[in-house]
Amino acid sequence: MATQTGTRPAACHWRDTAAADRALSAMLGDGRSRAALRSPDHTRLWNALEDASIGGKRFRPALVRAAHDTFDGTEHEAVAQVGAAIELLHTAFVIQDDVIDGDDIRRGRPNVSGTFRTWAREHGADEDAAAELAFTAGILAGDLAMATALRAIATCGVSPAVTNRLLDLFDTALQITTAGELADVRLSLGLEPASTDASLAMAEHKTSAYSFSLPLQAGALLAGAGADIVQECDVVGRHLGVAFQLADDLLGVFGNPDLTLKSTTCDLRTRKQTPLLSHARSTDEWDEIDSHLGRDLGDAELAEVRRLLTRNGSREFVTGLMHEHLRLAHAHITALGLPTELPAIITDSLTLLLDDSEAA
Repeated sequence: MATQTGTRPAACHWRDTAAADRALSAMLGDGRSRAALRSPDHTRLWNALEDASIGGKRFRPALVRAAHDTFDGTEHEAVAQVGAAIELLHTAFVIQDDVIDGDDIRRGRPNVSGTFRTWAREHGADEDAAAELAFTAGILAGDLAMATALRAIATCGVSPAVTNRLLDLFDTALQITTAGELADVRLSLGLEPASTDASLAMAEHKTSAYSFSLPLQAGALLAGAGADIVQECDVVGRHLGVAFQLADDLLGVFGNPDLTLKSTTCDLRTRKQTPLLSHARSTDEWDEIDSHLGRDLGDAELAEVRRLLTRNGSREFVTGLMHEHLRLAHAHITALGLPTELPAIITDSLTLLLDDSEAA
């Protein structure tokens, strides 16, 4: 473990993402202005992309700032722009993830695909044509968001050497996340049983690289921290990212949808091979659970799946794994001098889980 440590910022100072929000708004406003010169369709796409960026916890820009300020950085404008770029990268992945899952709703409102599907229906398109436009808009909006994020990294105003290293980090995160998303879909095909280790690796690749490792490493790099510190930030990010994905998997089945604003049946309908289901496969309740997968579920059926996943120990197993990764992350966070409040990004969401009696 690296021994160099930083100066810990004030407890909540790093959570202030107002500067990153302004930078993100400027990026999207610039894209929308250029779109207005081309066509109403292009403007509509940018408007939908901007809507998709609204909301969320904004913890990725906060992590960039936390690492930068911990290691006494002075590149505050670049921190805001890089944080905004990573948040826009997240928006790109969210948009395309919804396309992959066939979802039209995100955070309780129509996403990009849902917006364009509704527009097509209202203008007389049949369901197949509306679906084609929804699919196309989702893919293109994700591409625009990703390209805009990459441009923001490249023009963040730091030295060419640091910019090139940031681009390397961005590219690595993009490659790892893409591999994780593809593995997620491949495992969902059910061609072979997914081991818990394979499911955990998929979770790490899908979430840790861009949501946690990238922002922490970017912040440290912008502060001028050494390579060993940047590498140690990757370790912190991987543990936090796995814990985050495990919490998200729990919320995807046991969450209170009125609070999470996300489906509690999507993972079951798409047969996602999460660690929750990988563990369940090894239990006596698996045949009953499997009979509920791959289709839409009513409230009573969902309640039964929740009951089975609780009775067979799968919920407890995943919860234990999550806390173990949080423990490991905390040890590295303390050694580096990063804010000890970082794990709250994950633990705060646990209040959105139904308790065992409600789930059953």
